[in-house]
Amino acid sequence: MSETLAAARAEFTKMRAVRATSVALLLFVAVSVFIAALGGWSAKGAIESGNPGLRSDFTPEQAGLDGILYGQLALIVFGVLMMSGEYTSGMMRVSLLAVPRRGRLYLAKTAVTALAALAVALPVTVVSYLVTQLALGPHGSALDADGVPRALAGGVVYLTLMSLLAVGVAAAARSAVLPLAVLLPLVLVGSQILSVIGATKEVARWFPDRAGAQMLTVDSGDALTGLVVLLAWTAAALTAGWLRHRSWDG
Repeated sequence: MSETLAAARAEFTKMRAVRATSVALLLFVAVSVFIAALGGWSAKGAIESGNPGLRSDFTPEQAGLDGILYGQLALIVFGVLMMSGEYTSGMMRVSLLAVPRRGRLYLAKTAVTALAALAVALPVTVVSYLVTQLALGPHGSALDADGVPRALAGGVVYLTLMSLLAVGVAAAARSAVLPLAVLLPLVLVGSQILSVIGATKEVARWFPDRAGAQMLTVDSGDALTGLVVLLAWTAAALTAGWLRHRSWDG
């Protein structure tokens, strides 16, 4: 156990030392809060002006969770960089000399990624919600409104699992380019487009981001199903990543 903790401490030190990973975490905070404020301010203006462009299904409670859906892109980048950086730089050889047991090294990387994602996701999810309600002014809702605490908790779990999914995909690809080229477009627009096309609508709802989004939907009755589906995707990605990591020969 002490060797595993030492490996985890080393990974934490690497995370702080590499500028790109720190920037990704800061971007998650900045983007999430900015979109939360912008969305609340925009919705307030639409409500007070009677703008018909306001979504018919708009609720202040759900609007408070929109920011992190955009911010998650930065956390996906963070997860990819946490695993891929040492493959592309060749530093994986040095890490394996320090931690010869590949399972221990892989566990340390995934654990540090999960803890870092959780540490930022928890406060940012709550702050983003509150910022949206503040921007909405008299049209805002409370933190303890019906369904909101569960959706906030679901959002934190969702963000953490998506970060781990990115770790697994990056380990399987052994690079940053392919995972980012697949995951970012998929989460940003791909699955949303597929979810409104008749031929792919049923399939798209089982994609990790679409299924997981049920976890942070305030009035969703499928939050548990979404969690199970996202867990399955994450476990599959981490397993594939571990198999590739175990067979890496430099």
